[in-house]
Amino acid sequence: MKFKVLGILACATMALPALAADVTYRADVQPILKAQCDDCHGAEAPTLKEFDLAKEKYTKEKSGPRLSTYETLLQLIAYPDSGAFMRRLDDGSGSADKKPGNMYKHLGETDGQRAANLKVIKAWVGEGGWNPNRWTARGDVPAITKEQLDKLQLKY
Repeated sequence: MKFKVLGILACATMALPALAADVTYRADVQPILKAQCDDCHGAEAPTLKEFDLAKEKYTKEKSGPRLSTYETLLQLIAYPDSGAFMRRLDDGSGSADKKPGNMYKHLGETDGQRAANLKVIKAWVGEGGWNPNRWTARGDVPAITKEQLDKLQLKY
């Protein structure tokens, strides 16, 4: 019995890295975003450019930049608004002030749901790819480096 349990644990442990490598936008991330973010960031939401041109208006309407497609999502991860997705959804565990991003609370109904959804999204972004840095440094947030961009996985 002891060997059977150890064998099961060993298989489960070996499967974790493989599982992270298999996370894709279509199968894993898109359903989370559809369920948790679509009300304010769905297909009817403004594009990133539209949002930037009338940020105050859209903020009052409780509408953020569109996240309904792979391409619109990448704009908030890699370019032109590098790190915005990460800054907004982060749980705060790795930051100096330990404060979560302003959209973290929308990742699920419970702390457990939020943590699980964030774990999937971070696995999709890739090991070392979860980075809040901006395309161009601003304030205390530095510019993203080529090495940091190279860590993004973002499988479709």
